[in-house]
Amino acid sequence: MNTRKTIRKILFACLWLTIGTCMLLLLMAAIGKQQNETCKDVEISITGAPDDKQVLQDKDILKLLKAATNGPVVGQSRKRFDLWKMEKLLEGNMWVKDARIYFDNKDVLHVKVEQRQPMARVFTTGGKSFYLDESGQVMHLSDQLKISLPVFTGFPEKAKPGRTDSLIIKDMLTLSEYIQNDKFWNAQIGQVDVVIPNAKEWGFELVPVVGNHLIKLGDANNIEQKFNRLYQFYRQVVPRAGLEKYKIVDVRFAGQVVAEKK
Repeated sequence: MNTRKTIRKILFACLWLTIGTCMLLLLMAAIGKQQNETCKDVEISITGAPDDKQVLQDKDILKLLKAATNGPVVGQSRKRFDLWKMEKLLEGNMWVKDARIYFDNKDVLHVKVEQRQPMARVFTTGGKSFYLDESGQVMHLSDQLKISLPVFTGFPEKAKPGRTDSLIIKDMLTLSEYIQNDKFWNAQIGQVDVVIPNAKEWGFELVPVVGNHLIKLGDANNIEQKFNRLYQFYRQVVPRAGLEKYKIVDVRFAGQVVAEKK
């Protein structure tokens, strides 16, 4: 009886060993076949920003891929593709937030890129200029970027990544997003001045396109209510008195619009 059990165990062990060996051989054959295959085509997908803020183009991504493979991508042997290294190369571009690269079973190289979305054009007190993306990251200027963005001036030249400066940037992004999402304000607000009276306070002053007045907004807290009050002022007061009679319109205080005449 024990002999039969022993024989069964040996047979089962041999069976699993045979199955494992076959699977290993098949896997090695598949890997060897893949390495001998060539890239048949490239499909590039760029997401992360709307069409009017699209900075990256397929040709930009393809140029980086050619640099990684030292030549044309299509027709190259798959064994020459270090996909992880290629992803890191793409992510080295300041406009690339994330990159994923893989081959499908038809030897087509898929390149999926998420672009950073520019949210604001910023000018510092020292005259430098840069973009801010949706996460608050600073990006250098690009000749490729031909889009309309809210312009912020007066940002501290020597801003530090401390709590106050981070909160100012957060407010800038909140204000920029609100302006861009509203057709009226996107057309009416020509410039935003960052006002920092001391190390713990800041606010925004808006320079409108129509009218020779200044809008004191304060920080980005209760931003919707502030713009609603400003809109009601435009709608109810301006038609009777005219915009040219006012030099300052202040909506910083809850439930109030303080207008100072010239």
